[in-house]
Amino acid sequence: MLERSALSVPKAIERIGGLQTQYAPSAYLGLWSRLRSFERAALTRALEGRSVIQGTLLRITIHMVSASDYWPLVEAIRRARRAWWLGATRRGAVEREVIAAAERTRTLLADGPRPRRELMQALGVDGTTWNGIGLWVDLVRVPPSGTWDRRAADLCGLAEDWVGPPAATEEQGVDLLIRRYLAGFGPASIKDLASWSGLSTAPLGSALDRMSLRRFRDHDGGELVDLPRAPLPDASTPAPVRFLPTWDATLLVHARRTQILPERFRPRIFSTKTPHSVPTFLVDGQVAGTWRVERGEIRVTAFERLPRETRRELDEEAEHLLAFHS
Repeated sequence: MLERSALSVPKAIERIGGLQTQYAPSAYLGLWSRLRSFERAALTRALEGRSVIQGTLLRITIHMVSASDYWPLVEAIRRARRAWWLGATRRGAVEREVIAAAERTRTLLADGPRPRRELMQALGVDGTTWNGIGLWVDLVRVPPSGTWDRRAADLCGLAEDWVGPPAATEEQGVDLLIRRYLAGFGPASIKDLASWSGLSTAPLGSALDRMSLRRFRDHDGGELVDLPRAPLPDASTPAPVRFLPTWDATLLVHARRTQILPERFRPRIFSTKTPHSVPTFLVDGQVAGTWRVERGEIRVTAFERLPRETRRELDEEAEHLLAFHS
């Protein structure tokens, strides 16, 4: 966020630990804020070319990840996702039924991707059961669904057909998951990792013990870990104005240590009625207001009075955002 990067789209997505994409345009806007000369078509091409994969992953939410990261992350979280679903729905007694429905789903998709609604109708299941089925048969969201131009990620395909066969162990996946999180959000605690990944601290602690990491102490004496050569910018490093989309992971609870979102503003970004964030903008590395597209313009609402020079920088960045958005 300090300086736009020249990384490729897949490498950029790896660097920030994946992109949460319940709202598909969020991925495009998140990359625009982080990459130089990024064009919307670049992410769509990556999805079509299968170098970026979209599926239900971390925290059982839709994410875009690189193709090489897909299977390791699936293996890392598979057991935890199944256990959470069975516990949350109290449906342990019907696990066999869900597994059987997953096998039927595999058969229905043998000839290629199909719309989610069509699959649910063929199976005769509700949304809760469908979510469970997706934990026993690995599904991806296939373009053109889940893109800027067709935002509902509702075209499902078999992951092994779209990505190729699984090629990772659970241990390898957990190690990669930790590296991806720390690259985007380190230094961090094991609780931060657990909140982001949906895993318990036990498998994460075992992985941290076998990894070579930098270790720090926070103000309360708790342990923080980071990658060995991860950058640690000085606190005085200037941070330019940046616009963030809905669902940007830097604003979620696990990222509180980054101090991007001042706690006094958190209720204005999240609420029980809208658990997703609203689009925000950063000034000097912190959330300073919200934005929206309205009548062909970027409308910004600052939470506090902004200096004239900052307002000028914000207006210039908004013009670039509008050009990208149009």
